[in-house]
Amino acid sequence: MIRLLSETPSILNQYIAEIRDAEIQRDAMRFRKNLERIGVLFAHTISNHLEYQLKEVITPLGTANVPVLKSYPVLATILRAGLPFHHGFLEVFDKSENAFISAFRKHGKDGSFSINLEYASVTDIDQKVVILSDTMLASGASMVLAYKELLTHGNPYHTHIAVVLASAEGVEYVKKHLSLENITIWIGALDEEMTAQSYIVPGLGDAGDLAYGIKR
Repeated sequence: MIRLLSETPSILNQYIAEIRDAEIQRDAMRFRKNLERIGVLFAHTISNHLEYQLKEVITPLGTANVPVLKSYPVLATILRAGLPFHHGFLEVFDKSENAFISAFRKHGKDGSFSINLEYASVTDIDQKVVILSDTMLASGASMVLAYKELLTHGNPYHTHIAVVLASAEGVEYVKKHLSLENITIWIGALDEEMTAQSYIVPGLGDAGDLAYGIKR
């Protein structure tokens, strides 16, 4: 139920290396583009685990029977850091419907924080395959909150949770708080450490800020 993509040598690791690199991160456009490329690779990998049916296609010289998707997955993401990664999925699953969830950290004066849900725009997901993506899985709280919000809009047939970077603690949090019977977790790279402020180490920093500018 948990698949770590970096274990298999591929160009994915090159893109992950670049989004981690503090020097390359200075180019926000390249940072976003690399996340899109990673999303494309994730989408292709996950597509191998979807259902297909034969379709008769008329060519200029005859007919061909081609296996095509039975149905496109619904693509869901957590704003705002998840947007470039999500766009990569949309490049592949170009006919997919989409869902967007906004979750943010509310910081307390003592340095603690809670995850608050601010906004959700969700299409029909009942008995459909859903791909829920975010760039980072740090504490895991945002992902759990987002998934539970999706469930208020329907019961997915299967959910693929896709994250570029995850902390080991965050993965354990998700496993503890969600039933993984109908969930597959796809991880680009797994880091063992996390700071007291729930930033992944070595991680890459704040993905939303790197992609779209520092929030105030």
